[in-house]
Amino acid sequence: MLDRRLRVGAGRPGGAVVLNPSQRDAFTWQANVCRHMGAPFSGAVISLVGSDDALADALGDLVSETDAGDARALLEGNYPVRVLAAFHYLVLTQADRGLMAAYDRRVDEGLAEALRAAVAAHPDVFRRYLASAPQTNEVKRSFCLVGGFLTLAAETGLPLRCLEIGASAGLNMNWDLYAYRFGDRARWGPTDRGLTLEGGFSGPLPPVDADCWVVDRAGCDINPLRADDPEDALRLQSFVWADQHERLERLRAALVLARTAGTVVERADAVAWTRDRLRPVTGVTSVLYHSIFFQYLGPDAAEALVAAIAAAGAAATPSAPVAWLRMEPAVGAAGAVELRMTLWPTGQDRRLAFTDPHGGSVSWTA
Repeated sequence: MLDRRLRVGAGRPGGAVVLNPSQRDAFTWQANVCRHMGAPFSGAVISLVGSDDALADALGDLVSETDAGDARALLEGNYPVRVLAAFHYLVLTQADRGLMAAYDRRVDEGLAEALRAAVAAHPDVFRRYLASAPQTNEVKRSFCLVGGFLTLAAETGLPLRCLEIGASAGLNMNWDLYAYRFGDRARWGPTDRGLTLEGGFSGPLPPVDADCWVVDRAGCDINPLRADDPEDALRLQSFVWADQHERLERLRAALVLARTAGTVVERADAVAWTRDRLRPVTGVTSVLYHSIFFQYLGPDAAEALVAAIAAAGAAATPSAPVAWLRMEPAVGAAGAVELRMTLWPTGQDRRLAFTDPHGGSVSWTA
């Protein structure tokens, strides 16, 4: 049998496993992503995993327990993001004073030492984070999604029945509870809920004057989180990069709204749930939607999901339309995310907008 150490890294005397150069490159790549997305300190943290020998050695044994043997596997499984979240969790829970002090200083001096000490003192935290996929619930994706819902309301003239898959804690199920500001050009939504989503917006406005309301909503996730569970709320916050304070405060405000609304996400497989729940209903537009979710499906599941959506669409009528709204990476456009909408009974499919994975800015093209 192949020695596991040879597959995941180079062995050292005494049985220790260290990160190999390819694996280190994955952490360096993620560091550049963090910097590009406005999180330079988080970039510095994860960069040290690739450049600091002692830190790479400390994490080597823990990474060896995963199935990630090279840079590609580490990146596809978002393992650098998992490690970064584990560090942030220790800061949020005040479980490691040395790490908290390093995060407060936001400087390189002493950072590597604090990171090494945190890994040595809390291996079970890192083991737990490495063992489970990242689970984010970026509420600002609703800043892009809302334009799709407004478009559906304007074009069908019907109320919406909204079904989200990969819903995590359900924060984007509550998209109609948030206020939106499209620069200085328009506003939409309630202003008394304490959360306004805004950002860069270019192109024509979506139909902000549409009569848009939700008559039913539901969501599923293979591993749902609860907004009213303190540990689940901490897990969501830990995956927000520590130097993105505005994003963290937005998440916390959305968690409060979800607790007030009693939002609950069902535990279910997305394909089976879609087959069971997505169907035409007379007098409403039934919308299946998701954001930065499709990439986590295997090829077979993705094909089955598309087939289930198409089957529901084939049964749609003008008085009972079905729609598929998705915010996912654009094919052939590295780094770009697009909002697409398919509406039955016609089956017309079109791009509505370009955005980024966090919904920070939107370029409306519809």
